[in-house]
Amino acid sequence: MGHKDLLIDTISDFKKVEGGTVAIHGKNYSTVATRVAVARRNLGTHLSIQTSIIDKDADTVTVKAKVFIDGRLIATGIAEENRKASRINQTSAVENCETSAIGRALAFSGLQDNNIASAEEVSAAIEQQDQKVKQLLKDLEAISHAGNYQEWLTKNKGYLAILKKENPLTYSKFQERYTEIKSKLKSNGAI
Repeated sequence: MGHKDLLIDTISDFKKVEGGTVAIHGKNYSTVATRVAVARRNLGTHLSIQTSIIDKDADTVTVKAKVFIDGRLIATGIAEENRKASRINQTSAVENCETSAIGRALAFSGLQDNNIASAEEVSAAIEQQDQKVKQLLKDLEAISHAGNYQEWLTKNKGYLAILKKENPLTYSKFQERYTEIKSKLKSNGAI
């Protein structure tokens, strides 16, 4: 069986996978993990993914990923991450960038659901654009007593419900930070 047949079979299997997408603003985006899992499951050792850092400085990282089947280059993907874009990127920009580049290369190989961008990429872009989430967390950190906390919860309940529904990855990241801040507020006696 040639590399073309292996790839076609892999793409066909990918299209059948259920639960490997995340709905963001009414569109489904595949996760990088799903793309990698389906590729590995179908291609095994026929698949090789190589990554290299193209550029890295104090602010940004750029990574290129190459997807090979039986030694033949099938597709490439390039990603860039800004270290200040998120809390995770402050310590893991290289890792996030590599993951995005791999996801894009696999999407260009055909493992995509009409969207080249992965769920993680779209979520990150929305998160960067959504200053409201950052402001919510900043306001939460400034809370000094239980009354302020209850007021904050009431004021933001509707927005958080929408965020949870429309952008679950950003909501999940928000929840992690919210839990950290709430814990600090409790230990400081603010709530």
